[in-house]
Amino acid sequence: MKTLVNKQIGEYVAEDYRTAAVFSKYGIDFCCRGNRTINEVCTKKGIDQDILLHSLNEVLKNKSGESIDYRSWPLDLLIDYIEKKHHRYVEQTIPVLLQYLDKLRRVHGERHPELFDVYELFSGSAGDLAQHMKKEELVLFPFVKKMVKAQLTGEAIEAPHFGTVGNPIEMMKHEHDNEGVRFREIAKITDNYTPPADACNTYKVAFKMLDEFEKDLHLHIHLENNILFPAATKLEKLFAAEA
Repeated sequence: MKTLVNKQIGEYVAEDYRTAAVFSKYGIDFCCRGNRTINEVCTKKGIDQDILLHSLNEVLKNKSGESIDYRSWPLDLLIDYIEKKHHRYVEQTIPVLLQYLDKLRRVHGERHPELFDVYELFSGSAGDLAQHMKKEELVLFPFVKKMVKAQLTGEAIEAPHFGTVGNPIEMMKHEHDNEGVRFREIAKITDNYTPPADACNTYKVAFKMLDEFEKDLHLHIHLENNILFPAATKLEKLFAAEA
């Protein structure tokens, strides 16, 4: 029991992504703040550790619907997956959601003034995520791929201009935290994306898309914070040890 309660949340989710649903049920951030232990979270939130651990074990012992083991993937494959699935999803979804949310605040803003806040928060996220993903695609990800190739071929790699891979990683994690804060606020002011009784179809679709966007972002950040970044840091240390 002691080992389990001192295990980091991100480790649980990295081992089996199905546990993410349990943490979400209890309002526990497993992606941006996945470095906290079960003990820390339960103490802070007043959650019964035994109940939470029981819920996690129920998921883990159920072998149906096996979770994808992203940790077993080569890092270059994981990067390609993140770019093609999650980065592409963000790029394709943002323009549509911005259009819907802009329409909602203009049409329904008088009765539902929180829509102005939702638009501003999501608009800020849209701009920051675009810059964030470009920094990953142009700076961090190419270097990680270079390390993977060098490990396979035995080639030497030049030290990156950013010093150590830990520097851009810390920046990316900080930006992930900012998005986590934004979407917690959006979820709060929309009552967890619940449309009001007078909601039109656009209203309902927009809130459903926001909910899906947040869920995708959670997996996206989890794959980076809890799997890709630790593995990249470990790989760089291997090169340093061999130098």
